[in-house]
Amino acid sequence: MSGANLRDGTSSGGRLVVDGRPLAFDEGDSVAVAMLRAGEWPGRGGTLCLAGDCGNCLATVDGVAYMRSCQVAAAPAMSVDRHPADAMPPLPAWADAQLDGDVAVGEPAVEREVADVVVIGGGRSGRAAAATASVDGREVVVLDAGTGEEVVGVYPGPTIVARTPAGMRHVTATEVIVATGAAEIQPVCPGAELRGIVTARAAQRLHASGVALPDAVAIGTPPEGVPCRPLDGVLVRFVDDGDGHIGGVVTADPVTGVETTTACRTAIVGLGWSPRDVLARMAGPTVPVSVVGSAAADHALPPPADRAAIVCRCMGVSVADLEEASGAGYGELELLKRATLAGIGTCQGGACLPHVRAWSAAQAGKAPEPFTARPAARQPTLGEVAADVTVDAFRRTPLHDEHLALGATMDRFGGWWRPWHYGDAMAEYRAVREGVSIGDVSTLGKLVLSGPDVVEALERLYPCHVADIKPGRSRYALLLNERGHVMDDGMILRESETRFVLTFTSGGAANAEMWLRDWIETWGLRVHVLDQTMSLAAVNVTGPLAGELLRRLGLDETPRYLGHRRAAVAGVPCHVMRLSFTGEAAFELHHPLDGSVELWRALMDRGADLGIRPHGLQALFGLRLEKGHVIVGMDTELDTTPRRLGMDWAVRMEKPTFIGRAALERTGKLPDHRRLFGFTMDGLAPTEGSPIRVGDEIVGHVSGSWTSPVLGKAVMLGWQKRSPFADRVEIDGREALVTSTPFYDPEGHRARA
Repeated sequence: MSGANLRDGTSSGGRLVVDGRPLAFDEGDSVAVAMLRAGEWPGRGGTLCLAGDCGNCLATVDGVAYMRSCQVAAAPAMSVDRHPADAMPPLPAWADAQLDGDVAVGEPAVEREVADVVVIGGGRSGRAAAATASVDGREVVVLDAGTGEEVVGVYPGPTIVARTPAGMRHVTATEVIVATGAAEIQPVCPGAELRGIVTARAAQRLHASGVALPDAVAIGTPPEGVPCRPLDGVLVRFVDDGDGHIGGVVTADPVTGVETTTACRTAIVGLGWSPRDVLARMAGPTVPVSVVGSAAADHALPPPADRAAIVCRCMGVSVADLEEASGAGYGELELLKRATLAGIGTCQGGACLPHVRAWSAAQAGKAPEPFTARPAARQPTLGEVAADVTVDAFRRTPLHDEHLALGATMDRFGGWWRPWHYGDAMAEYRAVREGVSIGDVSTLGKLVLSGPDVVEALERLYPCHVADIKPGRSRYALLLNERGHVMDDGMILRESETRFVLTFTSGGAANAEMWLRDWIETWGLRVHVLDQTMSLAAVNVTGPLAGELLRRLGLDETPRYLGHRRAAVAGVPCHVMRLSFTGEAAFELHHPLDGSVELWRALMDRGADLGIRPHGLQALFGLRLEKGHVIVGMDTELDTTPRRLGMDWAVRMEKPTFIGRAALERTGKLPDHRRLFGFTMDGLAPTEGSPIRVGDEIVGHVSGSWTSPVLGKAVMLGWQKRSPFADRVEIDGREALVTSTPFYDPEGHRARA
């Protein structure tokens, strides 16, 4: 077809630009038809169906890649660039400008609605299905690509997402009816990648549009009304004219096998049909989807392709690739798809699936069911995908809705949405100090380390001893970098000789996991790392009556302080850890996500007569300040060392090696002019961040402050960054005294009770 039908530039529609050259089109033309009318092949080769079922007419249209030019209406001044034959399309110039912030691209509009029935496809069977549903009084929405409403995905709900000329349309329905018709089977044989091959239906559309099909032959069922020479026999291959266009067709007698070569410039193939049911195979068995018309028909599969043939042009998968994958044990269709990538390209199996199934049927003796489809059936732009959607970068725990139901004011902390308070922070504080309270600590980092070298790895990673931790016991630990600076802190819990559970702060968990994995890999140690931060939730049960509440829920034997054990609480399997950040008896219940709401409600229910209240971060921060507990990232800075925190007790310099040891040994001999102190003062607590003064000089700042009800004064943690360090300082215009921590229950009797 190359070189035919060249025009003088006049047209009834206008001119578009293809690969930098102007090209005339007629009114009503698609981009593909306009190009064919001008003697240009829309893609880089391969059979054209002009129905959107293949990827052989892909182009970048006005900067948007992966557009099927057969389904894009030609428009004046439209810019079209055919995709490269063996590479991805280049990023358009405007995209680079947008990434640099120079270009603002408008967000597509989103129309949302609800209907009883959505019919996908406006053909004969779709109209009949819509009419039947309407008779029953149900509200019916018909979405048809022919009218510009192209469905790109069916999602659970079910929600049907369609691309429209105005933007995106999201329809939530009770029932979905797929009436998308059938696709023509494309040839799979040598030469099928050449230009000049069209399906029978495409030939009819071109003929009706006045586009000539020069020197055309028909293989299989010839199209009605289209001038062509029907050929007998079965298709063997197409002959290259030397310029990437077909110069002939080779057919064979089905009985004798004798081959015949017929010269031609156009080959029309009518090889049969396959159901266009990708949308029906998309949302899973729980979505009420029915298929009608030819999309539901049992069409015959094509003959198995020859070993050298390419069955999936999108991904370049040959029959030989199918054989190799099957020989390696990936013979089941879903596995075959993943092992070879057949069917996951642009057409989502629209062109290749019949041939892959035919090959599988020849091997197994029966045709396999089509593989599950995945949204989207078409390539939407990122703007279309994200339209009218705001992604909250802060994660939510499985108890988020429980907090809201209890009247919580939520706030962002450590990358998570967490309750700040439930309306009365002081009542929450008193519940912890006097009775029992529960808090959501699902945000904590949770790693499992196991393997024959796990003790060696942990001894190298942490500055404390690890080998002497007995199974069922735990130890608080700092995590240091090579400079001896505090990166994070948490607990080391030993479950067996070769299995440990590690906890980290909410904000530091991801970095801690990366840190551990990198070092273990660098050392070449045999250690497995499993991150359970997102798969496990955790509830902290704390207060003098915490043990009583847990006994009511089946935990007859609570662990002693710094102990831990596996047990069921209210029927939910838990890893029960006896720790304390509040200064009272406290038990962290780490458990699977799906049991979190059940456990939370059971605790609230059985603790009602004990005066139970949930507590948020406002109360928790006050409780921890009374104990002088440090929060890494709030009280620490990037170069904070254990000595600056007054936590030399957490570092065992007698250990021969651990990360940061060399730096601590070197700096330990030098004077240090920065230190975190505890402070107390009369009256209300100053604002966090308030400057700390000695005379006229600012020597530091307050990192945490709380007006303590139990102590009757303000307690603070803060920095002095000048030495000699003063025992009395000025904060908020008032005198504050340096005071040793913990401020509350310094002997720790209550946490161990």
